[in-house]
Amino acid sequence: MKILWVKANKILPVQSGGDIRSYNIVRQLALRHEVTFLSYYDGAPDADYERDFKNLFPNGVCIATRKTNATGVRRGVDYVLGYFQAAAPYAVSRFACKPVRKKLRRLYSERAFDVVVADFLDAAVNLPELTITTVLFQHNVESEIWRRYAVTSHGLWKLLYRAEFAKMLHYEQEMVRKFHHVVAVSESDRRLMSAWTDASRITVVPTGVDLEKFRPERSTSEPAPLVMFVGAMDWEPNIDAAEYFCVEIWPSVLGQIPDARFRIVGRNPDRRVQKLASSSVEVTGSVQSVVNHLREACVVVVPLRIGGGTRLKIYEAMAMGKSVVSTSVGAEGLDVHGGRDIMLADTASQFSQAVLMLLRDASVRSGYERAGREVASHYGWPAIANKFSEALENAVETDFSDRENPEALNRLAVR
Repeated sequence: MKILWVKANKILPVQSGGDIRSYNIVRQLALRHEVTFLSYYDGAPDADYERDFKNLFPNGVCIATRKTNATGVRRGVDYVLGYFQAAAPYAVSRFACKPVRKKLRRLYSERAFDVVVADFLDAAVNLPELTITTVLFQHNVESEIWRRYAVTSHGLWKLLYRAEFAKMLHYEQEMVRKFHHVVAVSESDRRLMSAWTDASRITVVPTGVDLEKFRPERSTSEPAPLVMFVGAMDWEPNIDAAEYFCVEIWPSVLGQIPDARFRIVGRNPDRRVQKLASSSVEVTGSVQSVVNHLREACVVVVPLRIGGGTRLKIYEAMAMGKSVVSTSVGAEGLDVHGGRDIMLADTASQFSQAVLMLLRDASVRSGYERAGREVASHYGWPAIANKFSEALENAVETDFSDRENPEALNRLAVR
C-alpha cells in the first residue's frame, strides 16, 4: 500500500506516549509499505530536526508553520478568541495551518495514495476533502479527557473545562462519523465512539512495547523500597496523578515504611510537580534513559484519575518485570487483570495498601512480576503494526466496495 501519514508536532525526540506509539507503528509499516510521513510543527524551520527526520523517513515531508507556540497569557487570549471564531475546539483549531492544507492538496493531486492516516484530531483539521480512503487514528477519546477534567476541577477551571468538553464532543463526534474508518487503542475507547457511529467502522489496535529495550535484568538482591511513577510531567493528567499520590497516598506508605522513596520520572515537570519534591520524593525532570530508572524500581505506580487511550508505561514496566499498582482509569484499555498481573486500586486507602503489600512481600511481588511480564510479551511493536496494517487494508477494501455500491454511497452521504 501507499500510505500518507499526517501528524502535527515534531515526532523527534520520541518522548510522549502518542509519539512512541506513532513512531513505532510507522517504522514497522515502512518495512512493508510505501509510507510518506508528513510532519508539521510550530516555529521556524529546524534543520537538525528535519535532517534526523529524513534519515528515519526518507519519503518524509516537513513543514515549519512559523507559528509562535503561545503560552501563558497569550494562550489564554488565543483560546478566548478562538472559542468564538473557530468551529473546532481550541485544542484542535490551534493546529490549523494554510501552508499545510496547501501541501496536502498538492500531495493528493501528485501521488496515488491508497490510504491517508490522520494521526490525532489535530492532524484532521488540515485534511482536504476525503477523496482518498482516510483513517482517523484516535490515541484517545479527546472529549472524554475534557469531561474528566470538568469532573475533577473546581471554580473557573470547571466552567472552562465544561465549555471545552461540549465543543470537543461535538467536533469529535463529527470527525468520527466523517472519516472512512477509525482506529482506537482500546475496547473502552471503541465502546465510547460506537455510540456515535457504526461500530464496524472502528478497529481496535492495542498499544505495544519495545521488548528488546524493555526487558528484565536478573538480580539476586532484594530491591530497595523505591516506588516510581513515569510519564510526561507537563501533561495535566500526570500532574494531577502525582499530586494525588503524594498528598493522599504516600504519607500512609511512608508512615509504615520510613525508608521508602518515591521517584517521579518525566520531562518538563510542572511547578506543581516540582513542589512535591522532599526528603522522600525525588523529581528527576528529563532523563536520558527511562530504562535505567525502571531497573531500580521496586514498585511502579499509575495513580491516574484523568485520561483516555492506553498507558504505554504499564506495559514497559511489566516487560521489565516490575509489579504495578494502578487506578482503573490508569489501566483502562489494557489487557490486564486486577489481582493477577496488576493491582488495581481506586481509593487512596486501597492504593496505599497495595503499594505496602508489594514492598513488604517479595513472594507476592514476584508473582505479579512474572504475570505482568507474560502479558507484555504478547505486545511487541511488530505484532501491533501487523494489526494496524490489516486495519488499513480492510478500510481501503471496504471504501472501494462502498464506492462501487450505490446504496452504500447513499449511506456515506447521510453520514
